[in-house]
Parts: sequence; structure tokens; C-alpha cells
Amino acid sequence: MLFAHDTECSLIAAAALVNTAGRDGELLPDIAALDAFFVRHSYSGRHEHTEAELRAVRELRPQLRRIWYAEPPEIVAVVNGLLLEHKALPQLIEHDDEPYHLHAVPRDAPLATRIAVEAAMAMADLVRTGELSRLRICEYPDCDNVVVDLSRNRSRRFCEAGCGNRAAVTAYRARRAAGRS
Repeated sequence: MLFAHDTECSLIAAAALVNTAGRDGELLPDIAALDAFFVRHSYSGRHEHTEAELRAVRELRPQLRRIWYAEPPEIVAVVNGLLLEHKALPQLIEHDDEPYHLHAVPRDAPLATRIAVEAAMAMADLVRTGELSRLRICEYPDCDNVVVDLSRNRSRRFCEAGCGNRAAVTAYRARRAAGRS
């Protein structure tokens, strides 16, 4: 593990949230999809299952996406803005059989607030440790999904949407075609 468990989980969830609005259309179309996102990324605490909550979570995506495209000063501005906007106050918390980790807003804060602050805290860790290069854009042509490279050797190039498989198939077919020539 490169970072604290909660940092890695928050980075992965932030990338997944950003990627729900991309070339494949709206991947967070309804409350059921938000419920699945909530469970898949092990969020705890308040979850209202409402259209308003869904809208608030969707509205985070452009702000978070900016982080993947920005230079460090702008990233810091986005992170600080999110923490300030949501009145974050970091505290060590232990719950649900999880070891101590940081929460910066109460568990009963709105889901969008918790997602925003957890993502900001995780990004702050990347800034502090000089690891912003782990935030990437998928290298597959015409894919604008974001990637968090948590590999030891910093080798992750493709997103979770199957782009790595598509690239491998394309390369295989090119090698076969070259071999026949």
C-alpha cells in the first residue's frame, strides 16, 4: 500500500465518480446507480436516496475532474476550496471495524459533502507527498477517463473501462497483420 487505506479508497472513488460522466454518457443516471456507487466505494453514514442528493453528487464531477488536468497551484486551490466550502475539520475516527482514519466532516453530513471532503483530503496527501504524477488521463485514443495509478512502478496507463484490453487487442492484431506482410 502506497498511501493510507482511506486515502487510496478516496482516490479510487473520486476517479470513479469523475468517470461517471464521460464518453459513454451518464453512468450515474438515477438513484439506484448512486446507491450502487455508495456501496461499491464503501461509503458510510447518511445517504438520503433522493434526486437532490444525486444532483449534488453529480455537480462535484467537474470540480474533481479539474484536478486531473491542472497544475499544482490550481490543484491546491481546488482542494483548499473544497475543504473551506464544506468546513472540514479533520479528526481521527474508528468505525465499522475500520482502523483509525481521518474524517473531516460528520458522518451525518450530506453524501456530496463527504465525497468532496474525502476526495480533497486524499488529493492533499498527493500534493504533500509530491505524488501528483499518479493522477493521469487514460492513454487509449478518444478516452478521457481519469486514472489513479497506485501501482508500485507507476505503470498504469489505462482506465477501468476496458481500454487496456482494447489496446492489447489492437496491438495483437497489428502484430499479426505485420507478420502476414
